[in-house]
Amino acid sequence: MTEFLLALGAFLALHSIPALPAIRERLISHLGRATYFSLYSAVSIVLLGWVFHAALNVDYIPLWEPAPWQAWATLIAAPIGVFLVLAGLFSINPLSVSIRQGDDPGAVVAITRHPVLWGFALWALGHLIANGDLRSLILFGGFALFALGAMPMLERRARRRLNDAWHGQAAKTSILPLAALLRGRARITVDAPLAVAALATVVTTAWLLSGGHAVLFQADPLLLATTF
Repeated sequence: MTEFLLALGAFLALHSIPALPAIRERLISHLGRATYFSLYSAVSIVLLGWVFHAALNVDYIPLWEPAPWQAWATLIAAPIGVFLVLAGLFSINPLSVSIRQGDDPGAVVAITRHPVLWGFALWALGHLIANGDLRSLILFGGFALFALGAMPMLERRARRRLNDAWHGQAAKTSILPLAALLRGRARITVDAPLAVAALATVVTTAWLLSGGHAVLFQADPLLLATTF
């Protein structure tokens, strides 16, 4: 459990850097934007692998009984989460987390102005429901709380950075997914990042459901969803 908590803490600490403009901009100025994002992505992948490796070595302590509907919650929430994370990362979004710069928000921002954080939270909550044990509660619950808790901080940071321009941009989107679309304040369009994210999500989900998830994590989501 000690190694698991240490790995999880390191992963969450690393992902606090984008929310700290002074540290982030200093690293970019020293390393260059391309090098910064390359190193950041590589370290993120390594730490995430460490988190899951450590989690799989923690004793299984059940908290609630598994049921097929819980696996279906994961099958629905996780792909949506992956799509939002990918689309959010590669779309211009001055209101929230993105690896691209610019003033004209991408199409995914019409869905929510925090697509990466919502995607991460949905992915985590979907897995939390289907894994009723203590290590999953800590792992996926920690991920979800981190993502949801970062939204107010990013809201304040965007308000300060954009000043008067914030109101005009925020009026075309919403924190809650789909709220601006349902209220007629935004309309959905399709751009390259949105299309690529959709395709990547389909391919990744198909691979995971055809055996990839079982190879990586010793669990078959489709088998769990159809076992009564």
